Amino acid sequence: MTTIIQRLQRLLPFRFLLIAVLSVVGIVQFILMMSNIQGQHYNVKLFQVSPETIRAVKTVEDVEQTKLDRQAAADSVEPVYTYSEEVGKNQASVVRSIYNYALDAKKIDATNDSAKAKKAQQKKQLATLKKSLDSKELNLEMTDEDLRVLLAASTNELENARDSVAEKVTNVLKEPVRETNVAEKRESIGNSIRLTYSFPTDLMNVSIRIARGAMVANELLDQQATDQKRQQASDSIDPTRILQGQIIVQEGEVIDRDVYHQLEVTGMLSAHQSLKPYIGLSLLIMIQMIFFYMIFNNAKKMKVEHKIRNLLIVSIIYIVSIGFMELLGIVDREFDILLGFLFPAALAPMLIRMLVGERIAVLITIMLGLSAGLIFQEGYSTVMQMEVALYMILSGMSSLYFVRNMEKRSKVLQTSFGVAIVNMLFIAFYLLMTQSTYTGKELIFYLVAALVSALLSGALTIGTLPFIETTFGILSSLRLIELSSPNHPLLKKILMEAPGTYHHSVMVANLAEAACEAVGANGLLARVGCYYHDIGKTKRPGFFVENQTNGLNPHDHLPPEKSRDIIIAHAEDGVRILEKYKMPKEIVDIARQHHGTTAVKFFYYKAKQQDSTVKEADYRYPGPKPQTKEIAIITVADSVEAAVRSMKEPTPEKIKNLVHAIAQDKLQDGQFDECDLTIQELHTIEQVFCETLNGTFHSRIEYPEPNE
Repeated sequence: MTTIIQRLQRLLPFRFLLIAVLSVVGIVQFILMMSNIQGQHYNVKLFQVSPETIRAVKTVEDVEQTKLDRQAAADSVEPVYTYSEEVGKNQASVVRSIYNYALDAKKIDATNDSAKAKKAQQKKQLATLKKSLDSKELNLEMTDEDLRVLLAASTNELENARDSVAEKVTNVLKEPVRETNVAEKRESIGNSIRLTYSFPTDLMNVSIRIARGAMVANELLDQQATDQKRQQASDSIDPTRILQGQIIVQEGEVIDRDVYHQLEVTGMLSAHQSLKPYIGLSLLIMIQMIFFYMIFNNAKKMKVEHKIRNLLIVSIIYIVSIGFMELLGIVDREFDILLGFLFPAALAPMLIRMLVGERIAVLITIMLGLSAGLIFQEGYSTVMQMEVALYMILSGMSSLYFVRNMEKRSKVLQTSFGVAIVNMLFIAFYLLMTQSTYTGKELIFYLVAALVSALLSGALTIGTLPFIETTFGILSSLRLIELSSPNHPLLKKILMEAPGTYHHSVMVANLAEAACEAVGANGLLARVGCYYHDIGKTKRPGFFVENQTNGLNPHDHLPPEKSRDIIIAHAEDGVRILEKYKMPKEIVDIARQHHGTTAVKFFYYKAKQQDSTVKEADYRYPGPKPQTKEIAIITVADSVEAAVRSMKEPTPEKIKNLVHAIAQDKLQDGQFDECDLTIQELHTIEQVFCETLNGTFHSRIEYPEPNE
């Protein structure tokens, strides 16, 4: 897998690789979750018998039925009419004015003596009267004959007709008359005049026509008030809804037009599947992938190789978790209880926390919770099964808290009991909040599910963690903590066979860890690496000064080249021992590189005294030089600890000068050329070394002897 990661690193920039991987993850997730959004669909036809009882899978508004109901309510509202008393008075006044005009004309006519003048004047009067009548609000056209009849009548006849017709019009229009009743009123007023009064026949006919023409509607339609009232009636009708779980049709009933329409509205017909759920799922997955993109893209301090490795690990665990949930979701549909509570919700968060980091583990927990809510939704859920989603999130978050304090892989299963307690408490909350009655078997199932979910998470974590670590070449914090245990066989070997080396390694570990944490390197890796960096000295412990307790130094009796070979060999001897015990590559690299290509100067100078032609290159470690910041820090710490330990009466000033001299010597010797250690970080490392060493080699108070 390491080779594959290196090839990917060479082929594409990380940002493009990130987009490509997340796109594949998103597509796979979409394919896996498609079945969860398709809902229930029925291939039924109009007027056929329903093969089963069909219930609405969601609450929807029947827009068409709502529109029809509101229109019916509006249509049921009676029009609003407004009665006007003034209409009757105006019409009676018009009637009087007609007769009064004829009376006025007759007065003018009486002043004319000659027949010719009288005839001319009458013609003029007819024209004037007709013009005047045309301007009146009268639904009547007066003919010339009608006007002649009026002019021919006597004054008494006109006055009687005027008062009688005006009275009849007033009496009729005192009551509300609508447009639809005008014709009836015209007929009735004519008959009433004919039966009540005894006018001359010609005058009777004209008066009846005048009375009928005066009949108009005095109760008029108020369109604005009517529209407002109808709108209020329409608005008062609630939307017609098909409720979630509502029975649309019983088994064996005929699917009529109303039933078919309801199936169509709820999207339960196979021929009317909507694209909206697919678009919604796409948006959810897009949001999830955007969050993954942001958290990986913002990891600026991490090496590209490590970012690619973490991306692949997270993607695989995420997709496998989604697939596992899908399988459980398929089985869940066959039961009335929520099998989603059996899912090992803490598995993915714990794995990601141990292998990658806590931030991405929190994100994974939330994203898996959202996906689980959609996968385990029941047939009548609105969007997602919130209780399962919250269960996944709380279980995952609790596992992240408990994993923090875990020191051994074997304790993963023990921490699972803490997760089980959280699971049980949440399920108790769920059962109480639903306010439903559960059988004893159901209660036992839910409590057992909480325990099984937690324990299964722990067991699967223990089982899969070594496999993933081996596949991706990962040295997790948990693995490092296990390797730091004094009970490890190799550490026991150092302690028993080279106790001085063991003490030296512990001191170097303290220095290296503090310095690494100060510059943002992996302090835990540096500490554990220091424990094993001199494991090769166990092959010949007596040849190293820290293990020489009797004052005898075997190098005093050996030629310099022989001593050189023994000293230099401890690095490769350590590599072979570590590889034999299948130690992680990072620990092996520390043992191989912690001296870099530095020279064994003591024996070089000793050989130089014997033979001036000796080359310094022959007395250097084979390397390679430190490849990582952690190993570079260990290189300096190893030399500093040995040098300060050999000082007589160390003071802060002496320690500072010695540390600086050793660090600069390594720098000028090119030992840091192949790692990413900066000059500024080197100064920080020197400062941390001095602070740590001053605390270790501080001056002690001289206490008086007991007998003094």
